[in-house]
Amino acid sequence: MRFTSHRDFARALERALRRADVPIAYSSGFHPHPRVSYLSAAPTGVASEAEYAELALRDTADPVGIGAALDRALPPGLDIGEAVTAHTGGFADRLEASSWRVELGGVTPDRLAAAVETFLAHDEVLVTRLTKKGNRRFDARAAVVSAASTPVAGVDEPAYAILDLVVRQVTPAVRPDDVLSGLSLVADLELPVPPRVTRLAQGPLAASGDITDPLEADRRAPADRH
Repeated sequence: MRFTSHRDFARALERALRRADVPIAYSSGFHPHPRVSYLSAAPTGVASEAEYAELALRDTADPVGIGAALDRALPPGLDIGEAVTAHTGGFADRLEASSWRVELGGVTPDRLAAAVETFLAHDEVLVTRLTKKGNRRFDARAAVVSAASTPVAGVDEPAYAILDLVVRQVTPAVRPDDVLSGLSLVADLELPVPPRVTRLAQGPLAASGDITDPLEADRRAPADRH
């Protein structure tokens, strides 16, 4: 499923909304579309356990029932973790940072730890990414809240390391592959095989550097608030 594009996911969700008979609201005009907002979607090639979408409904509905119906209607691998009634606004603004796990084959934990230390010691690491508008150069270091080589348990391969990242969601977006480009640039970290990247969480960034639950405000809000 990590190779499913955002467009493919959007199509799958819209089909699931019809199959599950969700009372979704539609936009006005000659070509109405379901009123669904996708927030900070993960890039193609990346798995995720923390994607969010906002649905505008025509009628009040039980979020638990909506979530269960959608989960049954979606294809395997696209799973609804939780559905919550929105009692507050500005949800997109709460997605301040993401937590990423990057699995690196062919790299030892000690080599990764040394590269991370070098990267974090820099105030600025300029990398280049090819975009639709051509090459764009930006700082991959400033957005990184934390980076660490995590010990690996239960893996027999000595040349296998895990990079845990917390990255602020800024413009232009700094993605895990940009951090890996930075590690290659300042610490000569070469990757013999492509990395496996998973987004573990996204939400408000606490002073401790941890990511907190973006749904908590709505989960705690009184049921009669709209």
